[in-house]
Amino acid sequence: MTIGIAVCGPDAARAALAGLERVEAVGRGAIGGFVSLSVILPDGTLANLGTQRGGARALLALPGFAGVRPAGLAVLMSSGPDRPEPLSQFTPGDPAVGLMTGHRLPNMPGPDGIAPNIAALRAMAGGAAPAEAVARALAVDPQLDAGLIAMTTRGELAVLDSPSMAARGDTGSALHVSPGLSVAVLHNTIFPHHALADLAVSAVRDHVAPADLAPHSGSALGHVVHPGPRRALRIGPQGIAGFEAPGPQWQGAEWDGCPVRRGDPVLSGGRRVGRVVAEAYCILRGGLVTATRGSDTISWSLSDDDPDPPG
Repeated sequence: MTIGIAVCGPDAARAALAGLERVEAVGRGAIGGFVSLSVILPDGTLANLGTQRGGARALLALPGFAGVRPAGLAVLMSSGPDRPEPLSQFTPGDPAVGLMTGHRLPNMPGPDGIAPNIAALRAMAGGAAPAEAVARALAVDPQLDAGLIAMTTRGELAVLDSPSMAARGDTGSALHVSPGLSVAVLHNTIFPHHALADLAVSAVRDHVAPADLAPHSGSALGHVVHPGPRRALRIGPQGIAGFEAPGPQWQGAEWDGCPVRRGDPVLSGGRRVGRVVAEAYCILRGGLVTATRGSDTISWSLSDDDPDPPG
């Protein structure tokens, strides 16, 4: 039972819940009940929100959720309904140290009388790196029924299962670290379990930086495909000015296809100024786009950062 998600990045609380939403949409089992969400706000305040039933949707509907949106550090833990109060015991934090989450029962005291998540948080407060902190906390007893995710105030992450957790056959984990965004996930008893952690990470990344988001768009309808050495979108002051594509088929009597595809260059005055983000499946007559199968919208970004695609 349970899933833990930690996010360091823009709109961290909403991003973490986006990951949970996707898991709830496809998974079955210990999901859709309680959620404990803890964040560290920009002013250094620790804040927690919780719901016993309804999962991500119920948490998002809480009046206090708007107040945690500015946070760049967030963790959550979720499972079935009706867990012991306060729910914040599942996602403890210290605004001077960081945040903890995990899965199974990291809130239950070990043989030394200290809950593993609290032990790890205290270890970080004493100067231990996240990986050392979770290893210490779980080394107390190999039978601890817990997995931990530790996150510092700098966004450093560590993920570890106890030996007994690692022996299960229904767990999943993922760790993603990139400039500006770090995400960690642990889960168990949610099926199908093989790819859920990667799905949650992908949903977080998509929330923070949607792969299909582009600031510029226009209709393909009524534009001509001109012969050219490679596929390219031509733009002018009014937006789309036409296409280039190799091969005689584009100027044939009838042709279906995408004159430009995702990643193709955008040209202005013959100079590359960006790349295509979203394409359109076009119907052409004599080189002219007369209709589309589905959306007629082509979108693009203007940037010199993306290298020309091969071809």
